[in-house]
Amino acid sequence: MSPRAVLETPAGTGVVTRALAPKLSPGASYIVTDLNQPMLDYAASRQASDSRIRWRQADALALPFEDAAFDLVCCQFGAMFFPDRSSGYREAKRVLKPGGRFLFNVWDRIEENVFADDVTNALARIFPNDPPRFLARTPHGYHDKDLIRRELGDAGFSDVVIETKAEQSRASSPRIPAVAYCQGTVLRTEIEARGAGELEAATDYAASAIADRHGSGEVVAKIQAHVIVAVA
Repeated sequence: MSPRAVLETPAGTGVVTRALAPKLSPGASYIVTDLNQPMLDYAASRQASDSRIRWRQADALALPFEDAAFDLVCCQFGAMFFPDRSSGYREAKRVLKPGGRFLFNVWDRIEENVFADDVTNALARIFPNDPPRFLARTPHGYHDKDLIRRELGDAGFSDVVIETKAEQSRASSPRIPAVAYCQGTVLRTEIEARGAGELEAATDYAASAIADRHGSGEVVAKIQAHVIVAVA
């Protein structure tokens, strides 16, 4: 049965919102949140007008909603960035109705995510004494399924199902993933901290490394993530 009350945390650019909203029933309520108001504004600007959707700035670790208010809480690639995952999980459990579902995903280890691994290895060659490790440490640092199950259980969830899904990441050129990782994530800060003017050189080197492995035209490589469903 389609959920009647849905909460999304955090929404980011709204890609999940745009995919999920058309699948919900006409009478559903869908609250979309993000800690970052400008990001939430951007997501709302990309969404077609829909009276079922409410946009609200909110912290996933301290949700401003009543207990047992939602049938579904969903979170795409957000849990890895929670400063305190236990608090985030307890809050998701608190706002879910008994039997409600917490649906979220996290990236698998970096070795299973080829472009991210290519960039990380390339940067380690440029900065051998102090390699930037943001991608391995944070986006791809929360992949232990036993740990995920344990933390969800400690937060009160039951019937935790984890499915590992592999897909293909595609880009029109090797430079696209190089720029995305080197300049579009916190990895940028780590590169820039290693010296003025390093960012462009590092991005160019990462693009060359991807081209050497995957070719200079369209590039395709494996990505892999865990999809988790936990019952409140």
